[in-house]
Amino acid sequence: MSRKPNSMYREIKGKAYTRREYMGGVPASRITQFEHGTKADYPVRLTLNVVEQCQIRHIALEAARISANRFLSKKIGQSGYHLKIKVYPHQVLRENKIATGAGADRISQGMRNAFGKAIGTAARVTRDQEIIALETTRNHFNTAKLALKRAAIKLPSPCYIAVERGSAPAK
Repeated sequence: MSRKPNSMYREIKGKAYTRREYMGGVPASRITQFEHGTKADYPVRLTLNVVEQCQIRHIALEAARISANRFLSKKIGQSGYHLKIKVYPHQVLRENKIATGAGADRISQGMRNAFGKAIGTAARVTRDQEIIALETTRNHFNTAKLALKRAAIKLPSPCYIAVERGSAPAK
């Protein structure tokens, strides 16, 4: 089961491009917070890992963070978990906008190898790398799994949930 979204920024091409001091006009990252909940010594730790290497745009990371945090805060409450985003979008993405309309082929001819304008940032991730870590109690294990599944839908690569510590309560 391999899904291929239509994201042109998903694949890692070329060298890393991260030196912002040499370029002007890089949009700020949309990620507002990297940690949520209460830091404590929770018995259960789950992580959301990517299956294949890719680039995850800052907008996708923010969407995953919002969906997981909103679900957890409604079901558990702010004091029952600790959620942390483990990657940071350093990679600057560029786009060479192509002209359309009458005479566009003549205009675009001189723009064949254009450098492009910065349009956003992305985090480069490798296979099996942690994206989100979530700690909670044994009673909230299933809720935590559902929250990470909801977050995984927002990301461009297939993901899996790894249980690092603890598990579901015995019935």
